[in-house]
Amino acid sequence: MAISLSNIFKFGSFKHLFETDLMSMLKPRGQLVGLDIGSSAIKLVQLKETKGRYSLQKFAVKPLEPEVIVDGTVMDEGRVVSTIRELFDENRVKNKQVAISVSGHAVIVKKINLPPMPDEELPGQVKLAAEQYIPFDINEVNIDFHVLPADLTVDQQGDMSVILVAAKKDKINELTELVKGAGLIPMIMDVDAFAVENMHAINYPMAQDETTALVNIGASVMNVNIVHGGASLFTRDIPLGGNRYTEALQRDMGMSFEEAEESKKKKRGGDAGASDVVDGVNAEVASEISRTVDYFKTSTANVELDRVLVCGGVASARGLIQQLGERMQVPVEVADPFGEIDVTRCDVDPDMLTELAPSAAVGVGLALRAVGD
Repeated sequence: MAISLSNIFKFGSFKHLFETDLMSMLKPRGQLVGLDIGSSAIKLVQLKETKGRYSLQKFAVKPLEPEVIVDGTVMDEGRVVSTIRELFDENRVKNKQVAISVSGHAVIVKKINLPPMPDEELPGQVKLAAEQYIPFDINEVNIDFHVLPADLTVDQQGDMSVILVAAKKDKINELTELVKGAGLIPMIMDVDAFAVENMHAINYPMAQDETTALVNIGASVMNVNIVHGGASLFTRDIPLGGNRYTEALQRDMGMSFEEAEESKKKKRGGDAGASDVVDGVNAEVASEISRTVDYFKTSTANVELDRVLVCGGVASARGLIQQLGERMQVPVEVADPFGEIDVTRCDVDPDMLTELAPSAAVGVGLALRAVGD
């Protein structure tokens, strides 16, 4: 499969990690529908672009039972397909062309060094280098890459620093078949961390010259993407997410799944023991983020972290933002995926939209995509 390499990081997103025969037959226009298939819920985002400004047309979330997708692995394909179909039918979404994304163990993002070379030689050399760093058969993955700016790398030999991304073909095929099973047309495959970066570029235009850690905490995976000047400098997926809170509360407090889900999001009050459990997991999350940032600093020249933006369903876990701020010693805040997007035309209740906004980051980033962008 040929992979498009031009402008793939315009907003930190990949143009093509897969292609279908339909893509060569269709000439779509306008925005794609963002479809974020997570372990705990499926989110739908539809935007409309007018003269460079975006408005929210549709936003909907449908939760999944805990056993439907486990650690990123689809256990019940039928339930996922029916949930996707229900989302589109209930919200009367006519556009069937969607952008989807992958993360976790199906994706490897790694920084490698290569000697300076002409642009036309890069694809072949990156593929050769990938065979050394990717613990999969090279024929089982799709590969893309991005060359980092020279002033943001640490290398005494004058080599180029390259962000290498490999996505497993079987995972890509699994997701595309699910989407097609729901009667939709998968047009673009992205990566969760870069979809969040896409969201950040649109909603935080004044912060593009800052170095920001974008932390997306899903149910089973946490994506950390450190960006500066419109480029992704470092990315890591960590197998830790909202399920850790739920499991700890169930184990230590004897709560049911539903009780644990509700307890971890309470801002105040409740059982003191439950607060201690949540604080313990907060410390674990903060430690992983801090370690990731420290590792990044060892390989990047003259860059200090300016802020941390947290999104995903766990962004609202009580005490997390405060504990992370104390640990990182930089401003930490919950990301607003709708900050620069007009939401007045969307019929979602404003209070509910505010509550669910942190979980919409990946979906918004995907909904910003258009075939041919």
